[in-house]
Amino acid sequence: MKSQKEASLDEKILAITHGKAHTCAELLIYDAEIQAFQEYANTVSIRRLTYNDHGPVHMRKVTINACIMLKLLHSAGIQTSLEKEELGTFEDSLIGVMLAAFLHDIGMCSGRQNHEHTSAIFSYPILARLLGTLYPDDLNKQIALRALAVEGIQGHMATQKIHSLEAGIILVADGCDMEKGRARIPMMISREPRVGDIHQYSASAIDRVLIESGEKRPIGIKIYMKESVGFFQIEEVLLQKIAMSPVKDYIELDAYAPDQAVKRYLG
Repeated sequence: MKSQKEASLDEKILAITHGKAHTCAELLIYDAEIQAFQEYANTVSIRRLTYNDHGPVHMRKVTINACIMLKLLHSAGIQTSLEKEELGTFEDSLIGVMLAAFLHDIGMCSGRQNHEHTSAIFSYPILARLLGTLYPDDLNKQIALRALAVEGIQGHMATQKIHSLEAGIILVADGCDMEKGRARIPMMISREPRVGDIHQYSASAIDRVLIESGEKRPIGIKIYMKESVGFFQIEEVLLQKIAMSPVKDYIELDAYAPDQAVKRYLG
């Protein structure tokens, strides 16, 4: 049974997609195997590892973030890697990004270490199945998008260099899911001090992340926090991911904290 939050995010994903991308969204949202992977990944992350949300809500939020950012680049006339290489359309790139975003953390089912690579392993047959449905008569497109999605999944932790704009979007979209709700569940389960708490407390300080058109660059990311500890989340997580992303030159990043001047990191 999906939570009300998941259902709300599903509606938003369906509302911002059209054509074949909308069909892809429906396949992802209503796939029982994907839902089971996402839910178990969250169980392992929160209950076994006492880490933060890595389940269906997080992966849906990353999908929405990724779609918004890719569309902002498209509106600014920035071509995706598939478009530049004349291997696909913007819609094809959007589908590849959605697939990667929706599956990028299912490797948490077997633990945190190297989960980006485990996610790729778990995702591979799912990608093959869904792409076979979306592009039944185009094997070349299936292969290109499967490879693109795997790159996005494996690259989302900034542990290896990525090259496509599409994979770079996943990296930043993942880093942007840092609002207080993501840390709420593990914070409620345990308040005992432990290594890694700074990630939970800094995430709890972030009230809102807004992704919209920038003033001088296509993507503007605005982060609003209630406490200055939230700067840790920006500087040690998000900025590290942006620095590794092929999308970094298209991003403005501003942080807002109480009683402080706006801090511009990028742009």
